[in-house]
Amino acid sequence: MLRGLWAYRGFVLGSVKREFQSKYVNAMLGAVWSVLSPLAMILVYTVIFSEVMRSKLPGHSSSAAYSIYLCAGILTWGLFAEIVARGQNMFLEQANLIKKISFPRICLPIIVVMNALVNFGIIFGLFLVFLLVSGNFPGLVFFAIFPVLALQILLAIGLGMVTGILNVFFRDVGQFVTIAMQFWFWLTPIVYPATILPESVRPLLAYNPMAAVIQAYQAILVEGRMPDWNAMIPAFLLALLLCILGLRLFRKRSGEMVDEL
Repeated sequence: MLRGLWAYRGFVLGSVKREFQSKYVNAMLGAVWSVLSPLAMILVYTVIFSEVMRSKLPGHSSSAAYSIYLCAGILTWGLFAEIVARGQNMFLEQANLIKKISFPRICLPIIVVMNALVNFGIIFGLFLVFLLVSGNFPGLVFFAIFPVLALQILLAIGLGMVTGILNVFFRDVGQFVTIAMQFWFWLTPIVYPATILPESVRPLLAYNPMAAVIQAYQAILVEGRMPDWNAMIPAFLLALLLCILGLRLFRKRSGEMVDEL
């Protein structure tokens, strides 16, 4: 599988480049929109939530604390949601390519992840500039983000592969996941701190794998401290399980998928 990916690395990189270019091919400002759109979103979060609503986190006196908290959750959740959404439709969207060209089908999840990372890299890069300019950069602890990011990508692509394969045979799966993701977002402490939840409800967050991941980002970017690595062990085990299940389903059903498509 790895040899196949390496042999088709040009195909993967070319697909990522074509998709990025296709978004702005007829736009007068071109790729500038890839910067303006996320910049506008960060400004909206900062102005509306920090200045207009005067929302503040408990224990944080900075007026920018809540906007950083919000961006840390929403931007990283956006990466997770994009990979899952694209993953569940990747085989359907590339049906013509799958039926006409022989290539390692495992390239498709890699293309999905790389496309999502390009979009995430642009908007998160602007967010880092905001942290530096506002004097809220967390310092060396920032590098703890990378293992958290790797875990999130592993969880997202595992879920995306499983639902993507099932969606080929049962189209209701895609509709169900889309609705489930909306509930999942609000059941994760992204726009609200977990401390506002009733004491009887907080233990239930342990059953939400994305809660530990998002709280890790928030600990690093808002509080400037290391996340609770032990709290992310269930999410890591679930990510491995989903990836293994996705690969097994892919190997067993790849032939049937082509016929179904």
